[in-house]
Amino acid sequence: MPKVDARDPALFSAPHKSSGRYIYIACPWTPKGGGMFKVADYLIQTQAKTTPSHAAELRPLDTRGDASALGSLWVLTTAIGRLVKGKFSGQLAGVHVNMAERLSLFRKCTLIITSRALGIPVVLHLHAAQLHHFYQCLPGPLKALTRWVFSIANSCIVLGTASRQFVNATLKVPPQKIQILINGVPETTEPRRQSSADTNAIQQVLFVGNLSHRKGVSDLLQALALPGFDSDRIKVTLAGGGDVAAYQAQAVKLGLDRWVRFAGWTSQAQVAQLMSQADVFVLPSYDEGLPLVILEALANGVAVVCSPVGEIPSILSDKVHAVFVQAGDVKGIAAALQKVLQQPTFRQELERNGRALYAQNFSLLRFFSDVARIHQQHFGISAVARLTADTRTVEQVNP
Repeated sequence: MPKVDARDPALFSAPHKSSGRYIYIACPWTPKGGGMFKVADYLIQTQAKTTPSHAAELRPLDTRGDASALGSLWVLTTAIGRLVKGKFSGQLAGVHVNMAERLSLFRKCTLIITSRALGIPVVLHLHAAQLHHFYQCLPGPLKALTRWVFSIANSCIVLGTASRQFVNATLKVPPQKIQILINGVPETTEPRRQSSADTNAIQQVLFVGNLSHRKGVSDLLQALALPGFDSDRIKVTLAGGGDVAAYQAQAVKLGLDRWVRFAGWTSQAQVAQLMSQADVFVLPSYDEGLPLVILEALANGVAVVCSPVGEIPSILSDKVHAVFVQAGDVKGIAAALQKVLQQPTFRQELERNGRALYAQNFSLLRFFSDVARIHQQHFGISAVARLTADTRTVEQVNP
């Protein structure tokens, strides 16, 4: 990955007359968009408030809305209309399409086909954790359509080597059109809670994500309920949407309701507050791409316990940056949590290593500059990052 030169004026901006050109960042612009929405929103947050004459503005293009699947058809139709308007105004430089699986695949296929028919360049950004499974379930004609859509994009961005292998070998995208781009997340916004020397202090375990089987939530609850798990000085918070009521009922049935709480869906600011108080972050998923929430834990200096799925083992090393547990291994999840909680020196080592890895590879400035480089390559123009007056670093701004 190329090194970011913080002195490069192309990365930053000062007030200038706008060029009037723009790039659409396409995804569901609601929290239902999950990681796709967060990645896209981070880009929008980070760009300059005033677009200089040599740059483009990043604009959101909602492809789903917050309504039903049927209602999303109207949102998608509106998005197509905006593409047509942007093309004939001459101001739309390109479209950055963030894609997942299931209905997201077909909505984004429609958007990509329309863009290419209009002669608008497209960058396809694949975030899907389960597209390789979903693709195998498609009938032959839809598999062919998927391969064709991937082939007509100007470039395909993937999260790591496993995704690159799938896109190349299965979807038949030439390797020269595939680019690995590791996600980035903002710097911490909340001061980190200082570790207490009091051995009786309450330790905080945090899970953030959609409460579902795929995320290993039931396995986590069963691990916490195992005989011998030391829960006397532990509080566990599960933050996220999904079937919250069902998992609350499971927690009550397992006798966990005294020290396990469910925070429900949480905003970016609320997640930052939870991270600042956490001692351990846990994510025992069965499938992932590259979860932003793990990168956020690293940014906050929180020790991580997670399953080595998707791109996670390509960026983290077991017992160096995180502790790996196999998905579905209830006893293993319990043992890993106990080890990190009960060995302060080991936990602090994980915290330091994770924070250093974030600073090296996952900063939002690095991510923004890599996206800008790809846009410049395929669209001929890119956005510039917002600049603080004194530090020449990207400001972190809340939505």
